[in-house]
Amino acid sequence: MKTTLKQSQIIENSQKICYPKEKLKAPDADICILKSHEKRKYTNTKNTYTGDILKRQEAIIMMTEDRYTAILDALKERKSMTVAEFTEITGASESTIRRDLIALDDMGKIKRFHGGAKAIEHEYITNEAPVSAKAQLNVEEKSAIAKYAATMINDEDFIFIDAGTSTELMIDYIGETNATFVTNGIAHAKRLLKKNLRTYMIGGLVKPITEAIIGAEAVNSMKKFNFTKCFLGTNGIHMDYGFTTVDVEEAMVKMEAVNRSYASIVLADSSKFDKVTAVTFAAIEKACIITDRLVNDKYIDATVVKEVLR
Repeated sequence: MKTTLKQSQIIENSQKICYPKEKLKAPDADICILKSHEKRKYTNTKNTYTGDILKRQEAIIMMTEDRYTAILDALKERKSMTVAEFTEITGASESTIRRDLIALDDMGKIKRFHGGAKAIEHEYITNEAPVSAKAQLNVEEKSAIAKYAATMINDEDFIFIDAGTSTELMIDYIGETNATFVTNGIAHAKRLLKKNLRTYMIGGLVKPITEAIIGAEAVNSMKKFNFTKCFLGTNGIHMDYGFTTVDVEEAMVKMEAVNRSYASIVLADSSKFDKVTAVTFAAIEKACIITDRLVNDKYIDATVVKEVLR
């Protein structure tokens, strides 16, 4: 990451001048680099002095981020490593590595122990971003996943399409078909209707953050249906915890869709793997997965996985 800081972004007080922390994003960035008299000296030398310091500070930040990446990548392969082993792969001192491990542990990326660190087997997610924010994430991967998913629709299918950004993208790739669609996504129903596709929408409680119909009433309105296929989104995929979502009432709808479908297909980019959220709606073997690429091949042994970008 290249950091560009203007002179106006340097914060001065009576004791010190620091770069704004939100621009630096690294423990090393807390270092205050100029005293007030050095600031005056810089002003008299036409930006040369602080310009050099800015370059040095950028180098420190890049080195820190590179070390973080190297540490995390190494733990993906070896699961547990010592401080000495981290120094070998990064070239950094042991004291620097210890600071890095503390920082990564505080971020929840690793689990630190005396003399080293180990990988976290899964990341637990407690909240959910709005639809507008999620729609901007991993767009290329989601588009490839959605395009492949659309090819699985046959002319006489009776299909449930779950609310979610990947499933919504899938609708753009559905061609002319006699298939019938049922959805709990408000935006999804609108897109299906624009394509003149036969569409049903289940009733129930509207969840504003995901624009999904959820809850007991939604589940009751699904009980009359028997789907050939369901296409679902998920917040997390884990070998032990299965497919998970953050909301109990949303999980009820997904669970009912799986139970009432001949085939269940989960659309999920690679960022969803090894993540766990509050509620499991299906075991790992209960649904096929369409993803961009797997980071860990262990999932191939658990269920059917299609990697569309590998």
